[in-house]
Amino acid sequence: MVRLERLRADHADAVLAFERENRAYFVRTIPDRGDAYFEPAGFAARHQALLTEQALGICHFHVLLDDENRLIGRINLMDVEHGGGELGYRVGERAAGRGVATAAVRAVCEPAATAYGLTELTAVTTLDNLASRAVLERNAFSPTGELVIDERPCIAYHRALRQSALPKSRS
Repeated sequence: MVRLERLRADHADAVLAFERENRAYFVRTIPDRGDAYFEPAGFAARHQALLTEQALGICHFHVLLDDENRLIGRINLMDVEHGGGELGYRVGERAAGRGVATAAVRAVCEPAATAYGLTELTAVTTLDNLASRAVLERNAFSPTGELVIDERPCIAYHRALRQSALPKSRS
C-alpha cells in the first residue's frame, strides 16, 4: 500500500536520503540535479523554498510512503495556475515495477481536483521512458505531442480532471 503525504519540514532528512540513494537510478531517465542539490546546506535551503512555494499555492509537493513508513517516492503538482498544473513524480529503484507510480498518480488526482481546485494536469516524459509513459496512460493522460528538452526527445501528456470530483457549490 502507498500512502501520500503533503510535504512537510520534517520530511527533509528522508527526502535527501531518498534522493541520494536513487541519484544514479534517476539519472538514467532524467537530467541530474547536480552536486549542489545533494549537499546538506543547499538541500535544506531548497527544501524550505519548496515549502514556501507550497504555502503560496504555487506548487503542491507530496512524499510517498510504504507500509513501514519509508519514503519510496515523490509526486508533485508544479506551476499551479488558472486551474492547471504540471505533474511530476519519481519512485525509488527498490519500489519500481510494483505499481507504486500508477497508484501515486491515481491518488494525487483526487486532491488535485478537490483540495487544490485543479481542472487539468499536464506531464512530460522522455520518449524512451516507457514505464513513465505507461503510468500516465493507465491514469487517463493522453499524449498531446512531442518536444525536446535538454536535447532529449520527450512526449507531453494532458488529463482533464473530472468535474464531478470537484466540490459542488452550495447556493
